Amino acid sequence: MLIRKILLVLIASQAVFAKVNEKCYHGKGVCISTKDCFESGGSIKKNLCHHSHSECCILPKSIKTKKTKTKTKKIIVTATTKIAETSSESVKTPTESVEIPSETVETPSESVETPSENGMKITRLKLNGIVNPLGFDYNKLIASWNVEDTKALKLKNGILEVAEDEKFTNVIFKKNSEDLDQIGELIDIKLKPRTRYFWKVTITGDNGETATSKTQFFETGKMNETWTGKWIAAEEGADYHPIFRKVLQLKEKPIKARLYVSCLGVFEAYLDGQKIGDENLTPYINDYVTGMQIITFDVIDQLKTDSTLDIQVGKGWYMSKFAIDGGYNFGERMEAIAELHVSYKDGTEEIISSDSSWKVLKSDVTESGIYYGEDLDRTVGNPEMGSAVEVKGERELLDRYSLPVKVMKVLKPKEIITTPKGETVIDFGQNHAGVMEFDADFPEGTVITIDCGEVLQQGNFYNENYREARSRFVYKSDGRKETIHPRFTFFGYRYLRIQGWPESTELTLDKIRSNVLYSEMERTGFIETSNTKINRLYQNCIWGQKSNFLDMPTDCPQRDERLGWTGDAQVFSQTASYNMDTRAFYKKFLRDLGLDAKRNDGGISSYIPHTPISTVSVASIWGDAGIIIPNVIYNTYGSLDDIEEHYEMMKGWIEYMHRNDVENGDMGFFLLPFQFGDWLGLDGITEQSYKGGTNDDYLGSVYYYHSTVLTAEIAGLLGKKDDQEKYETLAKKIKKAVLDEYFSITGRLSCDTQASYIVAFAFDLYVNKEKLINQFMDRLRKDSYQIKCGFVGAPLLLTTLSKIGKIDMAYRFFFNESYPSWLYSVNLGATTIWERWNSLLEDGSISGTGMNSLNHYSYGTVVQFMYEYIGGIRSSSPGFKTAIIAPEPIMKFRYFNSKIITASGKYESNWNIAEDGILTLNISVPFSGKADVTLPRFSTSKLNATGINVNEIKEDGTVTLLAGDYEISYMPSSDYRKIYGPETRLLDLADDDEVMELLQKELPIAYGIISGRDIELGYETLGSLPYQYFYGFVADEVYPVLEKIYNMSRW
Repeated sequence: MLIRKILLVLIASQAVFAKVNEKCYHGKGVCISTKDCFESGGSIKKNLCHHSHSECCILPKSIKTKKTKTKTKKIIVTATTKIAETSSESVKTPTESVEIPSETVETPSESVETPSENGMKITRLKLNGIVNPLGFDYNKLIASWNVEDTKALKLKNGILEVAEDEKFTNVIFKKNSEDLDQIGELIDIKLKPRTRYFWKVTITGDNGETATSKTQFFETGKMNETWTGKWIAAEEGADYHPIFRKVLQLKEKPIKARLYVSCLGVFEAYLDGQKIGDENLTPYINDYVTGMQIITFDVIDQLKTDSTLDIQVGKGWYMSKFAIDGGYNFGERMEAIAELHVSYKDGTEEIISSDSSWKVLKSDVTESGIYYGEDLDRTVGNPEMGSAVEVKGERELLDRYSLPVKVMKVLKPKEIITTPKGETVIDFGQNHAGVMEFDADFPEGTVITIDCGEVLQQGNFYNENYREARSRFVYKSDGRKETIHPRFTFFGYRYLRIQGWPESTELTLDKIRSNVLYSEMERTGFIETSNTKINRLYQNCIWGQKSNFLDMPTDCPQRDERLGWTGDAQVFSQTASYNMDTRAFYKKFLRDLGLDAKRNDGGISSYIPHTPISTVSVASIWGDAGIIIPNVIYNTYGSLDDIEEHYEMMKGWIEYMHRNDVENGDMGFFLLPFQFGDWLGLDGITEQSYKGGTNDDYLGSVYYYHSTVLTAEIAGLLGKKDDQEKYETLAKKIKKAVLDEYFSITGRLSCDTQASYIVAFAFDLYVNKEKLINQFMDRLRKDSYQIKCGFVGAPLLLTTLSKIGKIDMAYRFFFNESYPSWLYSVNLGATTIWERWNSLLEDGSISGTGMNSLNHYSYGTVVQFMYEYIGGIRSSSPGFKTAIIAPEPIMKFRYFNSKIITASGKYESNWNIAEDGILTLNISVPFSGKADVTLPRFSTSKLNATGINVNEIKEDGTVTLLAGDYEISYMPSSDYRKIYGPETRLLDLADDDEVMELLQKELPIAYGIISGRDIELGYETLGSLPYQYFYGFVADEVYPVLEKIYNMSRW
């Protein structure tokens, strides 16, 4: 053992020697990565190193360091450079450690100002949550930004300017105010079609520092202009995918050129054979009843006087077999419409419009569909089929709402596998949504068939859980050398089965890759810990969001569903909005949801889009997405203007439920013939049942109450006093009805399930809180402290336990690794969140195919608990203008780093526990922000602080911090290294060899209970043992052993 320890120290020393960049902390520390520091037994001093990936590490005296020279590579990225991230995740078997790469996020360069001489800079400038939007719908103009790198605490004065020219000679809007609001300033101007506007912000801090942002722009689309372009299609009855072509003849090179395109289906546009833009699957998912989105392209750099313009159309969501009802749901003909507007130096303009003068070519894409995949036959060519046909019909065209869907990352394959069946399978090491891409250099007539799958079974390819989704790409070569990928579909997969690859062309790792697709959103949340399995769990949540945020929040990206299920979207919305900037993403989803609800008399569907042949399904909790998501957006981003447009939908849902209530006797309940209930809860008839055991009427009525309360609050904020009073009165009525029906006079809840208690606490609906807590704890004990709840209860489980003061119980569920748990899937090699707690059984076999997705983000809400309680970052006012920072350290982590880039700026909460027991917290508060901080287990022993006078900290460990970076360290009032206490369960000791050896010698009865994995007795606490005389325990023998266990230190 001694030799092993010496070797470990030497290895750690070598790692430190190799990575030291500079000395820090008065020469006492070195700048290395956080991981290397803690692995070497060091402690961190934050914000003292220049390199972004290093922190100042104070190493143990036994490790000597030496200087090493480092070289810095300068990288220049131009506006046309294509940047693709390369995956560095490594996939682990249950027995291996889990390595997670640190992810970096670059704020778009257009929104970042070069720091002024005094350091202040203005960053993250966005219009309606988007950097430099082009052709979007602007029913309101909301400008936002952050201020960084300043010693100023708050704003002294700010100026927001909008002009029609980049030099600001014609300023059309100016606000000069000491109250200029960085989380959202409304720009009140009358917009003109097809016009670019410019804006900038100048900020002066309370210390006199001043900075002016880089100029931003936003450009309008066609707005309400009349279209000269016509809807065009191939001849009626055509059974091929069309390409619409126009050969241009411009009089000269224009100075400005914009292309406006929409279609029924999805399209890609090309100039002279080169794709226009970098978006995929345009014009995305539409509410096809009310209109189609227009996509705007700036084509001035590609356009020549004699260019050839092609618009190639695939079936997409509009025409392919889609949704759970199947069939060709929205239409049976692929159509397109386009206008090319060009401006010349002499001031004249020209419009080239789609009409019958355009030609139609037969595409070599012979079939496509969202579930189907794509067939590409290069031997077909693109023969001209005649002139386009103008199609009559009224179809409203709308400036866009959808964020761009782009290739956000490129994954390289991890391994090429030959399966036991002899098949060739590519493993990308990460489940995700996207399309495969490969380098083709095959003999003419070669047919390559690629199938997608999420998991291997007995080492073989498997995708039966995709159900009716074919999820296949077929490519037939004409002999040319080219790079190939599907264009009119997307897939969810980790594994690809390759068939038909010729032996004459070796398949190597560098010949195939995967383009990860999702809506372009800024990454705003970050967590890194010393626990590799928790890091993997966190990354699984991030990847689940990436995979399912492709234009709308889907349930899964792989099987014959991929729909905007509202229940999934609702439970995950807060987590999603910590992870990424979701303002614009949810705006589009909520708009579509509201249009669908309007056609259903206010009833919010369980999923969208709804097809003409589908039956609208309305259910509680799922429908409440129309209330809860707008509230999440308001609380996270702080602008009432962001949610005012959704108020009628919110009101409509309350009125829908109230009408149902009246029809059922006006008793204060929301009752439906069918409810999803606590979907996939484990306390149903069987553990594989779709529905859990919680009473549907109870859940429906609790959410009826909760949504009514939220809507009343929003009505008040919007100045709608009559609605506010109406819904406040209704909420009181519902609350009384629920308490009278489901609670006893003394406060006992009649619905005895985990989900029942969770929603009662989450929405503060109870008679006697303490009694209900005891009843809830008793329910958990009866359930052997195992998760029994599903889609309703589990997303709220850990935050609710923390809210009611049971953080230790929350940690018990959080760190549990046996089924059912969050880490169960991690131990089985999961790289995304699963739909079911046991999507795979312990032997790795899939538990069923009827409804079993391995990429379903709902249970990823566990990450909300990580941000809000382990890191302790919680908003205390809309937009995080003020926050609470109250971390809950635990020795399961040596360090935990969390950061949320909010509408108000960066809040950061990092903590680490050193070998000597010292707790160090590093906290950042943004410009104009304020954080009410609670220092856990605070004491003045060995207290040190930077950025704050220690006398400002109150005896209870509370302190209010304004903008700045702070470090506070002290010896906690109770030692985090002593992880065992009276509340420790016996089974928690099973993996501790030292404790088990002690128990075997001195308390053999306890040893027998633990080693035998006695579930019933194993959940007894250490503190209860002196009183368990009927099991053979003798108090005088137990107490000395307990004292030894309580004093054991772990680090």
